[in-house]
Amino acid sequence: MVQAYILIQTEVGKSATVAQAIREVAGVASAEDVTGPYDVIARVKAESVDDLGKLVIAKIQDVQGITRTLTCTVVNV
Repeated sequence: MVQAYILIQTEVGKSATVAQAIREVAGVASAEDVTGPYDVIARVKAESVDDLGKLVIAKIQDVQGITRTLTCTVVNV
């Protein structure tokens, strides 16, 4: 199981709508509006790194209002 935080920038005024839409995507554990350089942070889970990439590119980045994402994979050291 691969887990990651997705840091998301949105169009102005779209963070609440984007967070709600992302919460409905399979594989998303949570999505919260935040302050700072990013507007939404989502925690996601996938079976593999390839599945994580597909989740981010095909489903999360497809949500209307997103302008940029940064994927931070969780590591266990």
